[in-house]
Amino acid sequence: MSIHANCHFITVIGGKGGVGKSVFAANLAFALFGELRAKVLLVDLDARSCGDQNIITGLRPKKTIAEVANFTGVISQQSIETLVTQHPTGLHYIGAVMSADQTLNVSPALFKKQMGTLSQYYNFIVADLGNDIGDLQTAALEDASAILTLTTPEVLAVNQTKRLMHDLTAKTVPQEFFQLVVNNVGRTGLDPRLISQSLNRPVQALIPQDDVTVYASVQRSTPFVVSSPQTPVAQAYFDLVRRLTGGILQKLKTLSKPKSIHSTSSGSTAAVTPAVDMSKVRALKSKQREISPLGHLKLQVHSALIREMDLKKDLSGTQGDPVKEQELRSKTQKAISQIVDRIGGSLSRDERGAVIKQVLDEALGLGPLEELLADPTVTEIMVNGSERIYIEKSGRLQISPVTFTSNLQLRNVIERIVTPLGRRIDEKTPYCDARLQDGSRVNAVIEPLSIDGPALTIRKFPSERITMEDYVQRFQSLTQPMADFLKVCVEEGLNIIISGGTGTGKTTLLNVLSGFIPTTERIVTIEDAAELQLKQDHVVRLETRPANMEGSGEITIRDLVRNSLRMRPDRIVVGECRDGAALDMLQAMNTGHDGSMTTVHANTPREATSRLETLCLMAGMDLPAKAIRDQIGSAINLIVQITRYSDGSRKISSITEVVGMMGEAMTLQEIFRFKDEGFDKNRRVVGQFQAMGLIPTFIEKFESRGITIPRNLFTTSGSAPAKPATVKTAAAPIGSSKPAATAKPAAAAPVKKASGGDNR
Repeated sequence: MSIHANCHFITVIGGKGGVGKSVFAANLAFALFGELRAKVLLVDLDARSCGDQNIITGLRPKKTIAEVANFTGVISQQSIETLVTQHPTGLHYIGAVMSADQTLNVSPALFKKQMGTLSQYYNFIVADLGNDIGDLQTAALEDASAILTLTTPEVLAVNQTKRLMHDLTAKTVPQEFFQLVVNNVGRTGLDPRLISQSLNRPVQALIPQDDVTVYASVQRSTPFVVSSPQTPVAQAYFDLVRRLTGGILQKLKTLSKPKSIHSTSSGSTAAVTPAVDMSKVRALKSKQREISPLGHLKLQVHSALIREMDLKKDLSGTQGDPVKEQELRSKTQKAISQIVDRIGGSLSRDERGAVIKQVLDEALGLGPLEELLADPTVTEIMVNGSERIYIEKSGRLQISPVTFTSNLQLRNVIERIVTPLGRRIDEKTPYCDARLQDGSRVNAVIEPLSIDGPALTIRKFPSERITMEDYVQRFQSLTQPMADFLKVCVEEGLNIIISGGTGTGKTTLLNVLSGFIPTTERIVTIEDAAELQLKQDHVVRLETRPANMEGSGEITIRDLVRNSLRMRPDRIVVGECRDGAALDMLQAMNTGHDGSMTTVHANTPREATSRLETLCLMAGMDLPAKAIRDQIGSAINLIVQITRYSDGSRKISSITEVVGMMGEAMTLQEIFRFKDEGFDKNRRVVGQFQAMGLIPTFIEKFESRGITIPRNLFTTSGSAPAKPATVKTAAAPIGSSKPAATAKPAAAAPVKKASGGDNR
């Protein structure tokens, strides 16, 4: 929400029910209107409102705040009359609900947008937030000019108010914004001076107790500052208005605006928002970056936090319990807020919030990376030392505005990632593969291998599980016929290799295809860092283990593949074959574990077979090349090639069948492919998916099981109806000049499973 400069947004809260917040908010709004003759808007934002303000003001709202938030028209002086309800005195009002049987349900983002627009037409907006502070109420507090905190001279009310103020302070609300008001002051009750001392805030107003006047005004549905303006209780409201408008609101309005902190040295300020120009951030002197005043303040706050809290002990005490972790986070945030208020009093509200968040991220999270990890548009993070962080957005690399304070801070973040996984990174083992809690893949390299400081690469795991529908409709990585074909191939137990270059999305595609495995089968997944998240129940997840400090105890992919054969798996899914484990994987595929899948690094299906051959030679078995090719030809049924194009898009560029051996060479035939036709005006790759007109040899095996697949699926007309069908010849065997047999004629038939067939 961006409140207009000429408008004061006043919020009313209370730590306990029954202290008179609704009556106070309504009478305050009418007092502002009557005393200053200004344009005033009263808004009911109490999450537990039953229409109390409707009764107090005697108004039935034309629109509720939810209807105003969802208003799609243009808010102008004329349209405001249809959105707000005008009191006979001239005050405007927007209610929370129409009646007691309704509940307040408003999008905070829409509310902020509309309230920012409305604020240009009012001098004051008074919002009754109640005592239940949720997302909507927090959004209202973000740009409040003042937070009038109501309590009564009772021990329980003061204690609850203290708790609410502490919670909001921990949410980066500056303490100066709390303006204390004591309601129902009488001869009995706590001394207001003791209340002020307990809450550590001065009392701005004492509202005398007058149950008769208040009760009568509620009965008449007319605020008592209108019906009985000469009573002492009404005069207390007018005195509060004069006190607030006499300088307090103007001072708080100034505090809420950001103030830039300029460096006293020749360097420039540190980045506190993503819009900061990075060229002004990196002032280097003798290869060391000058630290800005905010940077110095963060270091001071962090040092003070370490003195006050034993973070290592507290973190180990959580033991992965989400409830304990949240309690520790709240406790740490409150401590940081108090430290910032103590040593950083000159900060603006925005800078204060930024410092608190950054120190909290450094203390309990991954420091500057937290902001990037929370951004759903960032798919990869590449840290080249403390001063340069590159990110990938929409397939394009760009430099990030955030940086680390030092290489030591970056090193601490790396340690925080690898230590919970039982892995280590030090001078003896200066590189490590790991993963984050959400499954994101992490690789870290430190000195002396990384010359310019630690290097950290994070390939983010998508927050939402990607499905085949996303590949077809959202990413347009393949057509629906291709997707249906792959689904049948996985269900019927074909051995599939996913091939592609670095960063093409092989593991993501493997995760999607693995979702087609029937739930009745036992699946064993084997990975260096566990990334696959299969939705089936009968899944055993295995992960490699590096050597310990003595250099022993290492468990490799190959060890796990061999061990998995003793676990009675129906399917074996290997995250990636990059060494001699390829030979063990091929043997597993050839010994009854049909439907197994893995990925390899290769740029074409032909290169994938050559890559597998090379990996098998790394097993050290000294096998002849022909024997290895025979293993590949008999084990692999399908190669799915995924390619990352220059515009950042990923597409299934080829689906190729491994037919088998022909003499000394291996025969491949391409079933589907993506034909690249250049770029459009936005430099995006354009092209079309084509069926090559070749009927896979395993179709007859499917038909023998009762699985009927339409033959026109494999013609161009099956995937692109606007084009005439084209039939091409199969690819020649590798190393042979003989052409393969011409494809069989296509015959249309519906895709279905015959009853009683072999339904694996």
